[in-house]
Amino acid sequence: MITLSTENIDYGTIKQGADGDRQFTVTNTGNEPLILSGCMGSCGCTVPKCDTAPIPPGKSSVVNVHYDTGRPGPFTKTVTVNSNATNAASKVVTIHGEVEAVKAAQPLPTGNNANGAGRGDIPPAHGDPREVND
Repeated sequence: MITLSTENIDYGTIKQGADGDRQFTVTNTGNEPLILSGCMGSCGCTVPKCDTAPIPPGKSSVVNVHYDTGRPGPFTKTVTVNSNATNAASKVVTIHGEVEAVKAAQPLPTGNNANGAGRGDIPPAHGDPREVND
């Protein structure tokens, strides 16, 4: 038999590019070894990793989930855990939240600045090959 520590992981509101790693625990509540045959995300942006080694009765294993936080906006995805459990061969964990877009950096000014002095107004250094000798 299989029991999950949660069937819902709420990321809340997180910044774009923030840590998208979360975990949940799978516990063998049966009398026989529990074997996780695989963990699958509902899309390429959700990547779960689970150990496929048998989980003895009464013991647990951690499933790591990575969500790609590079995509701004709300999200709801699922992670499916497949096993040999007699009570539920497949269990689904829903992950959800919102990725807040990071404001783009302000571009550096080019050309003349506010006082009229731009890079083109800087006189050449002594000995600069661009210096004109009259």
